[in-house]
Amino acid sequence: MTKRKWLFGVAALALIGVVLLVRGLWTSDSVAARSQARARVVPVEVATVERKPMPVRLQSLGNVTPIASVAIKARVDTTITAVHFRDGAEVKKGDLLFTLDGRAIEAQIAQTEGAIARDKAQLDGALRDVARYTDLVAKSATPVVNLDNAKTQADVYRAAIKADTGLLDNLKVQLGYCTVTAPIDGRISAAAVKVGNFVRQADTAPMATINQMAPVYVSFTVPQNVLPEIRQALAAKTATIDAIIPGDKKRASGQVTMIENTVDPATGMVTIRATMPNKDELLWPGTLVTTELTLRVEPQAVVVPSTAVQVSQTGNFVFVVNDDVAKVQPVKVERTVGGQSVVSSGLNGGETVVTDGQLQLSSGTRVNTRKAKVAGG
Repeated sequence: MTKRKWLFGVAALALIGVVLLVRGLWTSDSVAARSQARARVVPVEVATVERKPMPVRLQSLGNVTPIASVAIKARVDTTITAVHFRDGAEVKKGDLLFTLDGRAIEAQIAQTEGAIARDKAQLDGALRDVARYTDLVAKSATPVVNLDNAKTQADVYRAAIKADTGLLDNLKVQLGYCTVTAPIDGRISAAAVKVGNFVRQADTAPMATINQMAPVYVSFTVPQNVLPEIRQALAAKTATIDAIIPGDKKRASGQVTMIENTVDPATGMVTIRATMPNKDELLWPGTLVTTELTLRVEPQAVVVPSTAVQVSQTGNFVFVVNDDVAKVQPVKVERTVGGQSVVSSGLNGGETVVTDGQLQLSSGTRVNTRKAKVAGG
């Protein structure tokens, strides 16, 4: 029993020694790791916080609509004899688009002209009878009733001539419908009918559609809480509007011309419409665009690159570098314009902030700075 106790005591002492040795090695490694962390230098890109004029903008999604859109339809029941435009071509007001078969109407015109000539001849005869009976009545050689009947007959022929003339004018109008011209300037769609097709006045589908391309409307919606600012900017004539097509760097500029007179109670949004000159036809009817409504320009705004702003559970922050040491600085971002953020609090301008490499940083980390690359450089 004494020998067994002695062996247990030796084993316990050996185990305690191993534990102490491992703990000492782990402690040494932790101290070394912390020392390395304190000595570690992280390469980062930095930029300087600026104070400069920045626009106050509202971004929204909008769509392009033509100011005028005309559906070309037949006004007579007949056959198409010619199509005079290329599908999708630009047309001017008065350009010939379609020619319809008007031979039946031309025949009716000839028939009506013949009826008018007949009525005029009969009127001439009735007028001669009136003149003859007038002389005879003056000589008491014929009853007055014969003169009255002659005058009545002359009035009948006059009425017939008037009715036939009205019919002739109507037929000429109908014949004019056989020549279809463009009522506005614009771009025409593909022809829905071709030569030989029979068209009717009752057809619901148009033969073609012309959309006015310049100018055009761009309509978009904004929240009702910014409506007072928009109205003030319009009154001060500082508001401008740009439309940006996705995938295209070009911008189309215009002027706000209408604010809808009601706010949609279901969404709390109000519709605004701008008129865009669109002389280069950059905006196409039906296109979804991004609209930028510039209300005014703030002369001295604190601006940082948007890549410098980080997000945490407590809000936005940036890493400010001072003496090659990064420090967390909470900020409040008021708005973003392009790739830059306007900061309303937390920065005063002139500070150096980290724009790339934040994932390896914590407050107090030493850094090796280099200027951020200029876009496109």
